[in-house]
Amino acid sequence: MPKRNFIVKINYSWCKSCGICYHVCPTQTINRGELNKPIVENHDTCIGCMMCENLCPDFAIEIVEKMPVKEGENNA
Repeated sequence: MPKRNFIVKINYSWCKSCGICYHVCPTQTINRGELNKPIVENHDTCIGCMMCENLCPDFAIEIVEKMPVKEGENNA
């Protein structure tokens, strides 16, 4: 079975930089950036546990599964 891939979407206009997301992230996909803003440098490490999304008090995080492109398919 292929590895499932996820994208961490952060709505910075809603985020208050509380830091909960990067403190609960088990894979350290979300890290503390400038002014304590959460940043994601490598989406490939996200395991889709949803802890950040479920605990975000501002509803500023969404975890989306990235569907693999099958051979012969075109994204155009």
